[in-house]
Amino acid sequence: MHRYGVRDVQKLLHLPRSTIRALVEAGFVAPERGPRNAWLFSFQDLVVLRAAQTLTVAKVPPRRITRSVKELRRHLPDTMPLSGLSICAVGDRVVVKERGTRWQAESGQYLLEFDGDPDAGSFNVLEKNDAGADAEMLFEHALHLEDSDAQAAMHVYRRALHADPTLVDTWINLGRLLHENGRLAEAERVYREALETQIDEPVLFYNLGVLLEDMNRKTAAVEAYEQALRGDPTLADCHYNLALLYDELAKPREAIRHIAEYRKLTHSPR
Repeated sequence: MHRYGVRDVQKLLHLPRSTIRALVEAGFVAPERGPRNAWLFSFQDLVVLRAAQTLTVAKVPPRRITRSVKELRRHLPDTMPLSGLSICAVGDRVVVKERGTRWQAESGQYLLEFDGDPDAGSFNVLEKNDAGADAEMLFEHALHLEDSDAQAAMHVYRRALHADPTLVDTWINLGRLLHENGRLAEAERVYREALETQIDEPVLFYNLGVLLEDMNRKTAAVEAYEQALRGDPTLADCHYNLALLYDELAKPREAIRHIAEYRKLTHSPR
């Protein structure tokens, strides 16, 4: 399991080091210790810190936050991580929400509400008032998952897009992973949806072109590559791929033009 240092937490959650230390000392999380006794946080720790900070911003009294978290730990089974909960402030009360029900943390009133399968680790702690920060956190988590669990990474990328559909890199990475895992039709849908979301990103068009080539849809691939170059004429690989495609399509003039651009950009005799 990946661990995040204090600098990672600062970057992902936009929290100053002093706030992170205060939240740790208040007992919201118990990070592991790494080299030189440095704190190492799990992704679940990040979620809890995010929730605790949200309650702090909502001006919930510190003692109430601390008592609420302790009660949460006391009421929940050991196998269910605290990060599996959505924690929010309703007035001056701390409320826990999960799939179907909600309950007040301090008193234990109401029933626990599940929003996912605890055994599968499908948890959602997205605070609606700062979806952008949540999406960035999920993006970073998915990035770390790619090498170890591509399926989980794709799932987390989709959650990030649900939180913020304007994150271009999330669309790109999700489409690429689907492509690499042979899910070509899904990858195309992801790229098309991204472009329909008014994300005019040359790399999206380029990746779509590569995908369409692999699907043996050469004319559509040419269109995607040409669109990519309209957005960024310095994409050398795009020129190279187009040169090969135009040669296959018996359009030598276009092929020569693009191979010349490729050589100019890369200073390559290839």
